[in-house]
Amino acid sequence: MDAQGWDHRYAETDLVWSASPNRFVADELTGLSPGTAVDLAAGEGRNALWLAGLGWRVTAVDFSAVALDKGRRLAAARGLDVTWVHADLADYVPPVVDLVLIAYLHVSPELWEPVLRRAAAAVAPGGTLLAVGHDATNLTEGTGGPQDLSRLWTPSGIVAELGDLVVRRAASVRRPVDGARDAIDTLVRAERAL
Repeated sequence: MDAQGWDHRYAETDLVWSASPNRFVADELTGLSPGTAVDLAAGEGRNALWLAGLGWRVTAVDFSAVALDKGRRLAAARGLDVTWVHADLADYVPPVVDLVLIAYLHVSPELWEPVLRRAAAAVAPGGTLLAVGHDATNLTEGTGGPQDLSRLWTPSGIVAELGDLVVRRAASVRRPVDGARDAIDTLVRAERAL
């Protein structure tokens, strides 16, 4: 889906996603000392807003102007300071920060691989990269997410693009959702040595 399609989707409802952070984002990042962060493909900003509430200086990047406007309104209502950047990740180069977050960015491999390499390069010494997204096994063992295998993740596929980052966790994880089956996500947490 392109930016116009996402603008339309975000305009259809109050919030497309929850107002709370993704459960894996909260589990993996709680306890980190706040610093600078960039949330790539931030959407309405649920993870960026949560980080800002913990004291992080967050830049939220997305190509949907509608989603970013919603995020701005939520931040204002909560008294949070987030920098909102309207940009296409196809050519956006993130600043060097203490935390790079990518949650559920599912695009073609031609776009995904350079985005992930730029994200890894943006991790400052001592910093963290967290990537969470729908796992390839979700097609047969889970529920939800894209149905195009080329847009789904695997832990090994993410790790292969991280360069010199030190991988702390790379796993397929289950996420309970409404219904009989769990969703299966890829979760990779990596750090740059000091």
